[in-house]
Amino acid sequence: MKIPVFKPFLIAGMAMAVAGCSSSAPTIVSTPIENIDTMPLKVTDLTETELKGWGGADLVEDTIPGMSVEKAYTEIIKNTKGNKVIVAVIDSGVDITHEDLDAVIWTNEDEIPNNNKDDDRNGYVDDIHGWNFLGDAVEENMEYTRILKKLKPKFDGVPVASVKPEDKKEFELYKRAKAEYDKEYNEALGMKNQYEGIRQQLEMAHKAVSAKLGKEDYTLEELQAMEANTEEMQQYKAFLTQVMTNIKGSIPESMVQLDEAIDYFSGRLNSHFNLELDGRAVVGDDPDDINDTNYGNNDVTGPDPKMKDIKHGTHVAGIIAAERDNNIGIKGVAKNVLIMPIRAVPDGDEYDKDIALAIRYAVDNGAQIINTSFGKYFSTHPEWVRDAIKYAEQHDVLIVNAGGNEGLDLDTNTVYPNDQDVENPQEFADNFLTVGALSFTYGSNMIASFSNYGKNNVDVFAPGTQIWSTTPNNGYEFLQGTSMAAPAVAGIAALIRSYYPKLSAEQVKKVIMDSGLSSSATVVIGGDSSNTKKFSELSTSGKMANLYNAFILADKLSK
Repeated sequence: MKIPVFKPFLIAGMAMAVAGCSSSAPTIVSTPIENIDTMPLKVTDLTETELKGWGGADLVEDTIPGMSVEKAYTEIIKNTKGNKVIVAVIDSGVDITHEDLDAVIWTNEDEIPNNNKDDDRNGYVDDIHGWNFLGDAVEENMEYTRILKKLKPKFDGVPVASVKPEDKKEFELYKRAKAEYDKEYNEALGMKNQYEGIRQQLEMAHKAVSAKLGKEDYTLEELQAMEANTEEMQQYKAFLTQVMTNIKGSIPESMVQLDEAIDYFSGRLNSHFNLELDGRAVVGDDPDDINDTNYGNNDVTGPDPKMKDIKHGTHVAGIIAAERDNNIGIKGVAKNVLIMPIRAVPDGDEYDKDIALAIRYAVDNGAQIINTSFGKYFSTHPEWVRDAIKYAEQHDVLIVNAGGNEGLDLDTNTVYPNDQDVENPQEFADNFLTVGALSFTYGSNMIASFSNYGKNNVDVFAPGTQIWSTTPNNGYEFLQGTSMAAPAVAGIAALIRSYYPKLSAEQVKKVIMDSGLSSSATVVIGGDSSNTKKFSELSTSGKMANLYNAFILADKLSK
């Protein structure tokens, strides 16, 4: 990401027949993938199989902008063995018993299980598979909600002219937090009410039509052929025809989707924007005291026995390292990986203290890569997280970070965590790699409509739309976001560190950025067809992460 911009190696057209720096590295006789602008666009919809595995597809062979994962395994990695690499997943938690993850979960060999002692003296008792910095907390406010609650007694109703000079900065923070809160709260409330109205109307129409047709699961053709003898039935028929013309699936399935949307926005109103909620109370620490570290527990799956709240972290872990050779489920990007689960991201905004301590925990316990698929636009203690990022840099640990899902230019909007900001664009660390999200449609729509971007603040793009991966209780689902793009790149980084262990975190970052696929295409950003830019201008590298090319360049750099 950002400054300094690394000059790419001149790899175009070069055939290489070289061995790696380690005895475990593969012998590479390969030519980098290049000139992708000449590739044909895929004109047919992806099959279910293609969609479930598109992140690993090859643009040349499949006309899908994946990361050439399978091509790299087939042509380069083959059966060569690499070193084990520990990847920390700082997230909502991970289902460590999942059929596709249970064999790749990190175990702290220096800790005796369940003896209620800190055997390895790392400050965490019985941390067998990681640490849970949230304890039993699940629901949380957004950071701007917490700021509003804290500062409202001091500034509510106070005119600008009455604010003391020493309080000006804090007052501006309060005003900014209140404006964001009001906007987001009203939007969530409006969407909830809108979906409830549609749901009610849909239920009434569906009930009437089902009674007339004698079935609930009718087709569009059956609906269109139905006689509507009353004005009310004509209205129901017209409404349902419009709905069924624009959806996939049945009306009952649509109502389920509406219920899920209503639940989502209701949940946000009850937690993210709830001024009465104190989600931290069950944790028992002071989140504004970085030295108050005696909190949390070793339950990396969290307090919910159904594990619903750890779907995100489980999905992320699967993208990185789901078992590749067990003939079930999916294949993660990287083999030779142990996932270190660290629970620090609630349903709401994370606390800076938890993230800072989580990064330090990962570093101190042997992680070589840290995946951070979270972010927020307000931060009360950003210096704690930045110090932790620097700590990771000092210990040669690479952090792979999600760029965010608001379709924003991060060169003009500061997001946390980061290794720079709008006011201070110079990087303070060289171990922080920020990832934007691609869609599976190569061409003008290949940037995911939700993905943030930024010439200085996003480093590279990777698959992030409709990604099939692990979910709790041996499940698998499609999820999307830069949260899915970051672990894809973390998987590439893990493989590079596995086969080329002498490369530093900074060098691994350099390899991923310099070896990606370039495109001169003009693309839509933010899902707005009137807002277009050159793909090359949306990130520091101007590239799409590619495992095949990364291996070729890592091999060259390791000489």
